Amino acid sequence: MKAHDGMYIDGAWRPAVGTETIEVVNPVDEQVAARVPAGTAEDVDRAVRAARAAFPAWAATPPAERAARLAALRDVLAARKDEIAETVTTELGAPLKFSQSVHAAVPVAVAGSYAELAATYPFEEKAGNSTVHLEPVGVVGAITPWNYPLHQIVAKVAPALAAGCTVVLKPAEDTPLVAQLFAEAVHEAGVPAGVFNLVTGLGPVAGQALAGHPEVDLVSFTGSTAVGRKIGATAGAAIKRVALELGGKSANVILPSADLAKAVNVGVANVMSNSGQTCSAWTRMLVHRDQYDEAVELAATAAAKYGERIGPVVNAAQRARVRGYIEKGVAEGARLVAGGPESPRERGYFVSPTVFADVTPGMTIAQEEIFGPVLSILAYEDEEDALRIANGTVYGLAGAVWAGDEAEAVAFARRMQTGQVDINGGRFNPLAPFGGYKQSGVGRELGTHGLSEYLQTKSLQF
Repeated sequence: MKAHDGMYIDGAWRPAVGTETIEVVNPVDEQVAARVPAGTAEDVDRAVRAARAAFPAWAATPPAERAARLAALRDVLAARKDEIAETVTTELGAPLKFSQSVHAAVPVAVAGSYAELAATYPFEEKAGNSTVHLEPVGVVGAITPWNYPLHQIVAKVAPALAAGCTVVLKPAEDTPLVAQLFAEAVHEAGVPAGVFNLVTGLGPVAGQALAGHPEVDLVSFTGSTAVGRKIGATAGAAIKRVALELGGKSANVILPSADLAKAVNVGVANVMSNSGQTCSAWTRMLVHRDQYDEAVELAATAAAKYGERIGPVVNAAQRARVRGYIEKGVAEGARLVAGGPESPRERGYFVSPTVFADVTPGMTIAQEEIFGPVLSILAYEDEEDALRIANGTVYGLAGAVWAGDEAEAVAFARRMQTGQVDINGGRFNPLAPFGGYKQSGVGRELGTHGLSEYLQTKSLQF
């Protein structure tokens, strides 16, 4: 697609207030692929005012009609799936096959799920002598990350529109092109002017202006816990609602009865997927001490196969961050069994698929979110020790449990302090709530739980 040199506000592409631009760099070859406007507080204000003006009519639109617009949006995204995949590959660096199967396909499924929910969700219910109405919150400020750029947009915008809210989106500055493509799709789907608005820009400028705007009723943010704290503080000071999907340090617990080879291989694939840039990735593999050496050997062999198959990380700063964690792991006594800090290619922001053995729970690489293709393997003594290690971080976003008997895995998973657990390699479900415990966030995305984030409750007593 060709980059737009304006903002999508009130149903049209409009010139930015300022003249500053953001360079979109292809992480594979480090070349500038496009430039987009760097939005200012004034751009954000124009977009929010458009969303506020459009809100009464959209909130009053029958749910069936909102569902029809979302179904049309799903169809446009499906029709443009190849262009979406190519765009994400250009700005994120993801291999094209992965962009096709995940970055382009998952948003279609999520948009479709909300088209169905909007048509069937009970926005009114009886409670004794009362009628309870579920009404849209109002204007939503959506701030999305770069790691799954279109999925994160759809996971916020689709439920917000289904609920009857209007939206101003500020996408990540590294991946604004697919956000512009999404705005084109919204327009093509016939969503009324002002219901969805797009402002590209830097987080500390446009993002902060959106989070702090007095006419924004709810801020939905996905990104780092550090930035989430700032946005939460800004929203809290204004007594406005906030939804935060933040960092993770998920445990992949392999119980002794599990199929070890399958659990290890799927676990490595999970960490290497999207070059490790997944907040829910199972970056800590927990293995019983009697199976530890075998698991390390299996993981090292599996990781070596990904050397030419994974893409780069998103930018030079992220590459430096990941390398720094790898060096920290070595310095703290962990043993490299695959990969390392050295760059595998002369050009591009590539990081070698890396596996550490002899990792202890207190090491930095076992506690902090790295956001790169780095796996730590930890040994545990018994099930209680495994649970202590699994729950022993400030995060609680996701995880996995493997066991020979499903009931055994479920019993362990129920004791994990985390928002989502895959049992024996459970598959992605667009209807299941996603979100974290502890410092992994506030609120949920996807399914009915994701829709409810954008609704407020009114009861009429009779």
